Amino acid sequence: MPLAARRLVAELLGAYVLLGVGGFAIFASRDPAGAAGSGLLVIAFGFGFGLLVGLYAFGEVSGGHYNPAVSLGALLDGRIDVMTFVSYVVVQVVGAVLAGLTLAYAFSKAFVATTATIPNATLGVTDLDAFLLEALFTAFFVAVILKVTTSDTFGGSALIAIAMTLLIIQVALVPLTGASVNPARTLGSAIVGNEWTSIWVYLTAPFVGALVGWGAFKLVTTGDD
Repeated sequence: MPLAARRLVAELLGAYVLLGVGGFAIFASRDPAGAAGSGLLVIAFGFGFGLLVGLYAFGEVSGGHYNPAVSLGALLDGRIDVMTFVSYVVVQVVGAVLAGLTLAYAFSKAFVATTATIPNATLGVTDLDAFLLEALFTAFFVAVILKVTTSDTFGGSALIAIAMTLLIIQVALVPLTGASVNPARTLGSAIVGNEWTSIWVYLTAPFVGALVGWGAFKLVTTGDD
């Protein structure tokens, strides 16, 4: 298989693993009756370690983005070209939808709908609040990825650093926004579960965050030593 095709397959499988493991963790976090439990850490570790599995399995082939916002950060930094960016985004969404279909087969479409990323109105989180939070934490995520993947000092721990960053983002944001920071993650749940509430937030904020994260990365890494 040509390298370009292998990279696309790796991105698809990585997104599938990340979002499939994360989805099963959401189910595991609930009580036997299916109600939301106190399993925030279960969800956070599910997504964090799901990403780690995907990175170790497929990251060396494709770069291990599994997230359109991360791919945008790589595009802005000149690490991939526009055609690679577009093709990565397509297969990432396909991987997310396949993960959603797997969850629907294992549980139900209704369960997949409950995994959707939605602002928590009960806590007073508005669409604008969710937009700002998703953009901010995506910026953190992308800045970490861009830095550790080029660092001579931290390069050896890059995969752990990236996975742990996603884990702590889940801890911080799940109660507020559902913690997407990944348009593919949101689309997988929306398409399979047919849950589109506030979808614009999660399809725009991560890209804004990627731009901000890249800008912060360039600000602190460009200039005279």
